[in-house]
This record gives sequence, C-alpha cells and structure tokens, in this order.
Amino acid sequence: MNVRRSVLIALLPVLLIVGCSKQSTPASINANVTRNTPAATPDEFATARELFAKNCQNCHGPTGTGGPVKLEDGTKLKVPSLREGHALRHPDSDFLKQINKGGDGMPAFKDKLTPPQIDELVRFIRHEFQAGAQSSPK
Repeated sequence: MNVRRSVLIALLPVLLIVGCSKQSTPASINANVTRNTPAATPDEFATARELFAKNCQNCHGPTGTGGPVKLEDGTKLKVPSLREGHALRHPDSDFLKQINKGGDGMPAFKDKLTPPQIDELVRFIRHEFQAGAQSSPK
C-alpha cells in the first residue's frame, strides 16, 4: 500500500503540470478570432516588382529616379526619372512603345518580355513611382 501511495504522490505533480499546461478554448472563440484577424494583403505588383528589379533597376534605379549610368561597354547615359518630368506626361502608349522598341540608349524588351508583362510594368511604374505626383504643365 505504501508503494502505491508513493507512486501516486510522485505522479501527482506531473499530472497537475500536464493538465494545467493544456488550455482549452471553446471552438466558438477560436472561430471568432480567425474571422476577426485581418488577412495579409497580397502584393498585386509582386511579379512586376521582380520584373523591374531584373530588367529596369540597373538603369532607372530601385526608386525609379534614373540619373547617370555607365553601361558595361563604357557608354554613358543620362537615364530619365520615372517619377517626374516627361514620364508623368507620357500616356501609357508611349511607355509601351519605349519598352517594346527601346531607343535613346534603352534596349528593346519586346523579345524578352511578354505583352502582359510589359503592361504590368507600366501599371507598376504608375503605381509605385507616380502615384499622387502631379504632371508639370506642358
């Protein structure tokens, strides 16, 4: 009998610790917490952001400010800002044409990017670099 009592006394703290560590929460409370917790908003420009980083950022910079750039062949270019000046006044069709055909030192991307990717880049530029900017009078 003393052995059983000793075993029970030895196991009692373990049972109390295990029993107290498991907190039970009613399912209705868990359901409410799940519904009321805001979901993370996916980045609708994630793909375009990657395209910009891979294809445009070396010249236009990570924030679209442009500026002087020296190419691998030694050519120096003054890359226009996507945030101000002419870029704000250009319609989307001008951006599409410039990205597709290139010119003024910019390479053509029509064979490297698909039309939907180019469209996404234009939307990204408008959203990321020009949102809220006012175009200057012509």
